[in-house]
Amino acid sequence: MTQDSLDTQAAEWWHTEIIDMKPGEIRYRGYPIEALIGRIGFAEMIWLMTRGELPTQAQSTLLEAALMSAVDHGPQAPSIAIARMAMTCGSSLNNAMASAVNVLDDVHGGAGEQAVELYQSIEERLSGGMPLVEATEAELNAWRERHGKIVPGFGHRFHPVDPRAPRLLQLIDEAAERHEVDGRYAAIAREIERQLAEAKGKPIPLNIDGATAAIYAELAFPAPLARGLFCLSRSVGILAHAWEQKCQGGRNKGPMPKGWLWHYDGHPPRRVGDATPETSA
Repeated sequence: MTQDSLDTQAAEWWHTEIIDMKPGEIRYRGYPIEALIGRIGFAEMIWLMTRGELPTQAQSTLLEAALMSAVDHGPQAPSIAIARMAMTCGSSLNNAMASAVNVLDDVHGGAGEQAVELYQSIEERLSGGMPLVEATEAELNAWRERHGKIVPGFGHRFHPVDPRAPRLLQLIDEAAERHEVDGRYAAIAREIERQLAEAKGKPIPLNIDGATAAIYAELAFPAPLARGLFCLSRSVGILAHAWEQKCQGGRNKGPMPKGWLWHYDGHPPRRVGDATPETSA
């Protein structure tokens, strides 16, 4: 194999439309970095990197609202608690952040992706001509058959009404009035909320995952990116808590304070030799 063919093979080993870089030059999606610095914000950069084009001001405003609304929910959130515990074990900031982000999965952090999928499935039924009420009811039934009784993006174990959700829907409404977005996913979220309350006989309010999912759906983000965007958002809180714990100090802090012990429901105390070990047949 000639040197030229080796060079070509090496150059083609990875290929990307995201970045072009050579000595003295860095371009993201074709834009020189020096032209972007000081002209666009972080939310706009996230859009450019994931979507390939710069967002409009309206798109950037909604994306930034969704990102900033979900940065933190306190040390009771598993991801935040893990970051703080990691710091007391002597971890570096990057290790604490990685440990925390790694638990943002299907149950904690993944509901936004699932909610976008649910909204989009309802929208497909609407596009097929079904009215909103019937489309929502049909898809909720289908969702439960596939995934179980939990409807992602609704209900909260701490908040009777998640204070973040109404404001995010209000921003969608205002953008819809200006014809910047359609507003159909906010309507879907509200209809799910109404039907859940009607079925349960009590409010099952929209939570932060469901509200940000409405924004991501309005902005046409693919569902899997909703989870990635939540990870970016929550990383801010994870970093802040990890750094605060670093400054506070503390060593080997586990999930419970000293003196608090777990409930043991295993075998009562016994001695070796009290019973004959079971033998394999």
